[in-house]
Amino acid sequence: MTETPAPPALAYVIAGSEATGGAGIQADLKTFQALGAYGFGTLTCIVSFDPANDWGHRFIPVDPQVIADQIEAAVACHAPDVVKIGMLGTPATIDTVADSLAQHPWRHVVLDPVLICKGQEPGAALDTDTALTERILPLATVVTPNVFEARTLAGMERIDSVDDLVEASQRIHALGPRYVIAKGGVELDGPDAVDVLYDGERTTVVSTPKIGQERVSGAGCTFAAAVTAELAKGAEITDAVRVAKQVVTQGILDRLGSHAPFDAVRLTGAENLAAGLVQVRTS
Repeated sequence: MTETPAPPALAYVIAGSEATGGAGIQADLKTFQALGAYGFGTLTCIVSFDPANDWGHRFIPVDPQVIADQIEAAVACHAPDVVKIGMLGTPATIDTVADSLAQHPWRHVVLDPVLICKGQEPGAALDTDTALTERILPLATVVTPNVFEARTLAGMERIDSVDDLVEASQRIHALGPRYVIAKGGVELDGPDAVDVLYDGERTTVVSTPKIGQERVSGAGCTFAAAVTAELAKGAEITDAVRVAKQVVTQGILDRLGSHAPFDAVRLTGAENLAAGLVQVRTS
């Protein structure tokens, strides 16, 4: 008799669309699929690059009621307990998402804190940053800031070293999340791309040799999505971060060039992970 296969882990994302496919909800869903999780998502905004204007961002928010309706349908259908939060984009969107999240029990809320919404006026961007910090950050169990976001959340003027990144992760942890994963990427000096995980007691440094000196589109989205997928599958946080680092490193090695002035992460399957390049040190 043929056995019924076990249901897959459910990985849910609330994020924006990025039309070229390199970042945003497109990257999230591809990452979930590559790691064997069933991915589904709620769209918060539509971002497209403008090829005629130096590839600047064009930003269109989704109506808050439409966002609430999507969340209602997704949660009622699948009852997920792990969700990734990507770009939200406006205070109204943030309020809607925060209210919807509070109505459902979550094992993990993974926040990739997009603090500056490109394509918005500076005043609107500041309002969005403030709303995200006040309404979404308290709900998060995992936060994955890059260097700029870590500096802003931690209230630090500079992050120039791994020690600075550790200090930033500790400061952000004091704001409430259970785990902080501060991503150094190519922003810090030295030969390695270093990320720091802090859980309130232990600091884990995860590193790989840098692959060039330029950012690759979608690396941050893919990293947070990989953490989400692994947590949805039941992994411990350190193992989830290790796999995420492997996925992103391989995606950068396999990156996709295009007519845009930047490359994008490209996932070629979970069987091709840069496991041998990742170094993990806990203290």
